[in-house]
Amino acid sequence: MGDNENESENQPEEEIEVLEEVEEIDPLAEALARADAAEKEISYRDAEIQNVRKRLMAEKAMAIQFGGMGLARKMLTVLADVDRALSVSEDEGLSLIRSKMWTELSSDGVTKIETKGERFDPTKMEAITTLPPSEEYPANIVIDEIESGYMYKDRVLTPARVVVASDQ
Repeated sequence: MGDNENESENQPEEEIEVLEEVEEIDPLAEALARADAAEKEISYRDAEIQNVRKRLMAEKAMAIQFGGMGLARKMLTVLADVDRALSVSEDEGLSLIRSKMWTELSSDGVTKIETKGERFDPTKMEAITTLPPSEEYPANIVIDEIESGYMYKDRVLTPARVVVASDQ
């Protein structure tokens, strides 16, 4: 019996040592797992920061590119007033002012939307009224321009107000 008692006494000690070794490995594995998770989180945050920077740079570029749009819109109303004044009386000074205003606006990227005889484009034009189509003006063709429309680079400043040939 003496030998059996020694074996049973040694056995629990060996189990305790194995358990201690397992417990030592678990904190290490846990720390490594947390480190991996932290690295992934840092990578995600870095990518997010880069995306925000790119988006802000794109927004800044758009603001610079289209910064003059508001002023151009205001100046077009003045140009329309000058055009109305010229339609009443032909004044050489007023014609020169109109020409200079248009030169400055067009050099900044303002263009007139071409309408007469063109296909109706709802992204650039507003149909004020419609008339039945004819041989000269088939369906969806602009018959007349009531008010000019303008673009600022590739954006509509003011839509052209037009009369369109339509079946409806």
